[in-house]
Amino acid sequence: MPHVALLGDSVFDNAAYVGGGPDVVQQLRAVLPAGWQASLIAVDGNVIADVPQQLARCPEGASHLVVSVGGNDALRASAVLERTARSVAEALALLVEVRDRFQAEYSAMLDAVQATGRAAAICTIYDPRYPDPQRRRLTGAALALLNDVITREAFTRGSPLIDLRVLCGEDADFANPIEPSVQGGRKIARAVAAFLQARPEQQGSLVFAR
Repeated sequence: MPHVALLGDSVFDNAAYVGGGPDVVQQLRAVLPAGWQASLIAVDGNVIADVPQQLARCPEGASHLVVSVGGNDALRASAVLERTARSVAEALALLVEVRDRFQAEYSAMLDAVQATGRAAAICTIYDPRYPDPQRRRLTGAALALLNDVITREAFTRGSPLIDLRVLCGEDADFANPIEPSVQGGRKIARAVAAFLQARPEQQGSLVFAR
């Protein structure tokens, strides 16, 4: 029977933010067929560099992996949005530096994921729901560069992609600006379940967005 391990950060490890409601892994277990298993390995606050350590903690029987990570790396780099620039080109150059570092770390992480030989899906980073409209717009624009890295890595490797930007497209999908609510978690769980139930020959670069 399939056994999925959820890796990454608080997109999956969101129990602290749902006020006693079901977290993502609980909602996933509720929609999986009888006998299928789901293990939560993700840790709130973890970054890309933590995923190889998470892989070492995966159950031996895990047949599938789903990775949602990178949001905290983006938060750590978000100070770049406050830096001054003398031109649009200079501002873009600052963002490209962030993107290039992200790409190197993300690619190395996916190499470790693929080395396990398990079927694996990866998730994009959703757009935060900051109350300030300007901050929300700027953050979404900057994240587009990092999400381009994620989608390119997925398609280059033939990996299934779960697009959280589309899945979590409503304010009610968030418990706070950066964590999924019960409603958002339900959407994520259903997308993970769809990945698990897709036939192997269909999974290469298949996008799950609902």
